[in-house]
Amino acid sequence: MLKHIFQKGNDSAKPTLLLLHGTGGTEQDLLPLAEKIDSNANILSVRGNVLENGMPRFFKRLAEGIFDEKDLVFRTKELNEFLDEAAEKYAFDRNNILAIGYSNGANIAASLLFHYQNALKGAILHHPMVPRRGVNLPDLSGKHVFIAAGTNDPICPSQESEELRSLLEDAGASVELHWENRGHQLTLSEVEAAGKWYKLI
Repeated sequence: MLKHIFQKGNDSAKPTLLLLHGTGGTEQDLLPLAEKIDSNANILSVRGNVLENGMPRFFKRLAEGIFDEKDLVFRTKELNEFLDEAAEKYAFDRNNILAIGYSNGANIAASLLFHYQNALKGAILHHPMVPRRGVNLPDLSGKHVFIAAGTNDPICPSQESEELRSLLEDAGASVELHWENRGHQLTLSEVEAAGKWYKLI
């Protein structure tokens, strides 16, 4: 089982928030974010089990911005199976998981959406890239996705965010793309915007 933290919420009707950190992060990193989004929800925070120069990640990459697709597919399957196991172990609704990911964590969350129709109910993606190109996405009707992007993001150019939005929308997902006049950093204002979006879905 992947290294993780599970915190039971006090409202079983709420989604379980799946937290996925950025490169070099840990399962502790996004706990304050979950608190801001929904303090009553279950939290399942996972640590990536790939190491790059000692830094945890969710899948390998060949270079900055170039993913190891074979490893991405393998790790996405591994994470999806982990969610099945965790739902059973902690008795939460497997069909009501909302991912909150930053950077590398947002990429694996997007990859779950690209590869598995029922992996997630929705996702908050902070500075994601398009996980794979040239693949058919499952029917994502009824899924809600929030993308936070930086207009000056050196790692994730703005056309990448636009392309991800259109791929998800073409597959039937409802997507909100939120822009910050910043780079790749995670800002309080984009977290607050995600919180407002979450309350409306």
